[in-house]
Amino acid sequence: MKQKIYTLGIVTTSVIFLGALLKINHWPGGGYLLIIGILMLIIVFLPLALRNHYRTEGGRKNLLLYIVTWLTCFVVFGGMLFKLMHWPGAGKALLIALPFPYVVFLPVFLIVTSRDKNFSIHNTVAVLFLLAATSISSALLGLNVSKEKLNDSMRLSGNYNRVEVVLDQIPAAAGQATFTKKIDELLGIIDDYQGKIFTVEGLSEEDWNNDPWIYPRPDAASVLDKALVIAGPNQAYDTRLQEGLGDLVSELQKSAANEEISGKIPLIFDFFETPEDSPGWTKSMFMVPPRVWSLIYLDGLETNLKLLQSGL
Repeated sequence: MKQKIYTLGIVTTSVIFLGALLKINHWPGGGYLLIIGILMLIIVFLPLALRNHYRTEGGRKNLLLYIVTWLTCFVVFGGMLFKLMHWPGAGKALLIALPFPYVVFLPVFLIVTSRDKNFSIHNTVAVLFLLAATSISSALLGLNVSKEKLNDSMRLSGNYNRVEVVLDQIPAAAGQATFTKKIDELLGIIDDYQGKIFTVEGLSEEDWNNDPWIYPRPDAASVLDKALVIAGPNQAYDTRLQEGLGDLVSELQKSAANEEISGKIPLIFDFFETPEDSPGWTKSMFMVPPRVWSLIYLDGLETNLKLLQSGL
């Protein structure tokens, strides 16, 4: 049994490590491997390992410690998974995961082990170091996005705005009349989206263009529920950009010279169809990433549309 558990532990660790490596490098499949690996750790490996240890070395008086140990791992690793995958509620999950080992696990650990006269103080010290390492990891995840990445993103937004100033002085290219109306409509929707976001955040477009770092809490997630919700008895999201962009992408694909070019058009706009979840693209762009990245995406989309309109 021990041999099988060791093998399972190696496989689980390898899956998590590979998933983390792919995720860090933004390669495809990283998120799926992380989900599989952490679920294997929480649902399969840890219960089997704790059960085997309880049967061989534990006692009924220590049963509570084994249960709390698994529950702590479930909360901590679950919170980390939510944060790594940028799922809604990740911040709240980390707020629970960060103090959980100290509030729940540590008191139970100290009470149970204090009854065992043969228990070594070195094990207690090791547990405390492990809790400290867990706290540091959770705190680092709680930072959401490194300042360096935010700096790069802010500079990218500035570049988009400078390009737009030039593009506004270039007339639409001949032969683009078919798409001009659609692009104009999309540019109007983008301006409306940006205006709503600026209003909610207490900024003006001029403030944003002059100093993007004036944006409050740029690493906070979801601008969707704050700025892009249609008022009414039932919550509904503003999906005009998704619908208009979908129409434009469809028209561009039909007019593409070949199938290879047609397949790359959605990549230009970072657009994907979500037939099973109608506002899926809207939620992925304006709920999951940090709010400031949603605004930067709109800047980039506006630049790409104006480039297309000018024929460059």
